[in-house]
Order: sequence, then C-alpha cells, then structure tokens
Amino acid sequence: MKKILYLSMIALFAIGCTDLAENVYDGLDGSVYPENPTQVANLTTDAYKKLGPLIDDGGAWYLAQEISSDELVGPTRGSDWDDGGKWRILHQHGWKDGANDFEAVNNMWSAMWSGVTTCNMTKEMLDKMAKSPAIDAKKAELYALRSFYYYLLIDNFGSVPYLTIASGAPEQPLKIARAAIFDSLITTLQANLPKLQLKDSKYMATRNMAFAVLAKLYLNAETYTGTPQWAKAEQYCDSLIASGYTMSEIVSAPFKTDNSTNAEIIFSIPFDEDNFQGFRIHMRTLHYQMNLKFDMPVGPWNGFAATELQFNRYVTGDLRKDAFLFYGPQFDIAGKAIVDGTTKTPLVLDPVIPALNIDATYTPQQIRMSGARIAKYEIKKGAKENLSNDFVLFRITDIYLMKAEAQLRQAKAIDATTLTAINFIRMRAGLTAHSTWDLPKIEMERSLELFGEGHRRQDQIRFKDFQNAWWEKEATPIGTTSLFPIPKWAIDANPNLSN
Repeated sequence: MKKILYLSMIALFAIGCTDLAENVYDGLDGSVYPENPTQVANLTTDAYKKLGPLIDDGGAWYLAQEISSDELVGPTRGSDWDDGGKWRILHQHGWKDGANDFEAVNNMWSAMWSGVTTCNMTKEMLDKMAKSPAIDAKKAELYALRSFYYYLLIDNFGSVPYLTIASGAPEQPLKIARAAIFDSLITTLQANLPKLQLKDSKYMATRNMAFAVLAKLYLNAETYTGTPQWAKAEQYCDSLIASGYTMSEIVSAPFKTDNSTNAEIIFSIPFDEDNFQGFRIHMRTLHYQMNLKFDMPVGPWNGFAATELQFNRYVTGDLRKDAFLFYGPQFDIAGKAIVDGTTKTPLVLDPVIPALNIDATYTPQQIRMSGARIAKYEIKKGAKENLSNDFVLFRITDIYLMKAEAQLRQAKAIDATTLTAINFIRMRAGLTAHSTWDLPKIEMERSLELFGEGHRRQDQIRFKDFQNAWWEKEATPIGTTSLFPIPKWAIDANPNLSN
C-alpha cells in the first residue's frame, strides 16, 4: 500500500514538473492551487524520486561506497564483468594517479546534482504559491532533503559548488570549501527542525531523518572540516534514540522484502519490482544458475562478491555470516544441488577469490564460482530483475554504534543504555557481549553489522585505514584517495571545478 501511495505521488508530480505545468502555475492565483494537503505533498515527490538512481549504476553511490572499500569486490570473470575496468578502478583506487573519467564518478556526480537541482526547482515552485503552514512544511522537507544530497556530495567529492537556487543560478559556479558547506548544512538543518514532521515516515525528510543527517555530519566533522565534533554527534544520536525506534530481534529483519514497517528503519528508499525499479544487487551478485534457488524467472549475472577479508571477519557462530552471505554448496528451491551450466559440476561458492582479474589461466570453477555472494537483502521466491525491498539509508542500529564511537572518542565511558544496545547487536547475532569496548571493536562491529549498506568507505576514512593495502590493492598516501575526483566532463564544462 505504501508503494502504491508513493508511486501515485510520483505519477502526479511527473505532470507538475514540466515547463508547461510551470507556465500554468505562473498563471494561477496562489490561493487556488494547491487545494489540499495531498496536492501540496505531490509537489515534492520528484525530489525524493532522485534518491532511486543512487543505488544502481545510474547513480553509482552505493556501488562506489562498497567496492572502493575492503568489504566488496567486482572481479572480472573470464570475459564477463570487465566493463572497461570500471570495477577494478574502484577496488584499486585508480583515481590516485589523476584519473577522473570513469563511470562511477560520472554517474555519482550527475545523480547527486540531479537531487540538489530538483529540490531547488521544487522549492521555487512552492515560493510562487500562497503561504501556508503546509507550504512551509514542504519547504522544510526540501531543505532537509537537499541537505542530504549535499551531505553525499561533500562526503564523496569534498569542495563543490553550493547552489540554493535554480532560477538565476550561475552557469559556471565556483567551488565552495567543504567546511563552509558543512557549516551551512548544519545551519539549514537546525533552522528547519521545528518545521519538519516528527512522525515516523520512512520515505520522507522528517525531523528524525534530519537528526540522522546531523549525526552523520558531526560524526565525520573531523574529515569534513579538520575539527572533530564528537559531543554534537552524540547529541543527535540521543535525539534519535529518544524517538522510539527499536532494534529487531532477528538480524535479517530490516532487509526483508516487506520491510516497510520495520521499527529499526529511520529513512529508506521504497523500491518496487515493477513500479519503482533500480535495486538489482541480487542480479549483480548471484551465480548464473542461482535463479533456481529462488524460482526466479530471470538469470542473474554472476558478479559481485565479498572479499575474503570480509568473509573471514565473521567468526564461527556469528548468525550474520549465513544471513548476509551465500557460500558453499547451493541448492534449488526443491532442495536439489544446483549444477553449474558450463562445468556441469555442483555449484559450490568458494569464499577465496584467486585474483581481481580471473582470466583464462584459472579454472572454469574459479572463474564462475569464486567469492561469497551478497545475501543482505532478502530475495523472495519468484524475485524479478528488480527487488521490492526498501533500501535502508539510516537505521537505529547504526545510530547506537555511532553514539558509542562518539563517546569513546571523547575518552568517555559508554553509558549503560548504549552499552546494553551495542552488546544486544552482538547477542542477536549469536555472539557473546564484549566485556569492554574500544574503537577497533566498534569499527569491526560496524563492518560485521553494516556490511552491504553503503557505510564502509566512510567508516574506513574516519578510522584512517582507507589508505591501507588490502587484497589486490596497494597502500596509498593518507588522504590521496579519500575523495573521488570531479568528473572530467564537468570540469570541461566548468573549469572552476578543477580538482
């Protein structure tokens, strides 16, 4: 029901965002349109719709966060998955030598700016209407949502233009310092908190969503500005913890196909297999014949896998290993062993990946069956090419781990409530509670718990190990690859963006 409502709003707004519609609105008395709260709500939908492309190739944010980190890899498998080397560039941080013309950065830049621009355009449409509490509330939503897009921009690209208008915006804007944008985002979010809805609406820029963005900004303030602000990160984590979210008893619950009512989730993207497509991680990771495991009408593409390093982080007894990864012998929906279509041998997924480029010098089994595959998001029986699971952007489990980290970084003891919560994260995974916690344990727990959610790159930068060497990746001087380069095509169009 929630997706039908959300998608109906998208359809209505698709009419409202054309040039013709803008001309019509120009000619209307502001007191006539919108006539009711639903019509006001429709106007902001397209700004939310821009979140969708961030998750797949069209926006590449999610894939870039995962594959540039030490937890996920996109190996070339024989003649498959080379794709011009774009996955190797991400894994090996190929931009360290100045490369700035590859698909991930091109698409991320475009998708994030599309979100910012749509927020600005929609806000200007609302400016033309008669003032009302409903209009003011929708403007506050747009400010918060635009701040989220800008949070992604400064996290990934650093200093960028900071545009708050659409009409009259400069064609070749100057870059603004990352720290200055950080300050403006904080000011904007804090100023709009009283106007944002406090209700639990996982698809909207609510007050709780704004709290989460503020918590993330402050948690990474040292990265963004050079000055840590751990106490303020803790403050906004507390605001969310007091908001009534609860952690699920089962580790996989927030990632089920029908996860729209899960009490952990603060902010998410409501994907739908037919009507709001773009979440295809199962197609990218499952072996060609693993459609038989789920009675899928389409064959997957046999691509992404967890690094062996990530696989080995899950100790014996950690329920997240089986909940988040496919490995070992694979069986069809009837319980029969799946047979690989080329080797004619049983499909056994080996967590060991022999090389980033698994070429013809390796065995067919190594090419086709190496690497544990991503199981984080439930794949329902009969799943199509696109999943219907909501993609989780913020959840309360992350917030508890963030608060514990912020307290430790202030040389404080973790408070009793937070300590109970982060030990619950381990215990629901079948592990014993830690008697003591330190920052390395927090980072490890984040890697185990938040695998496949788009957090690992940012975490590695904050914990200062993103520059380290890992499998098939050389060490780099600290800070040299923590930002993606602004795309060449964007710099060609606007030399003010020069890296």
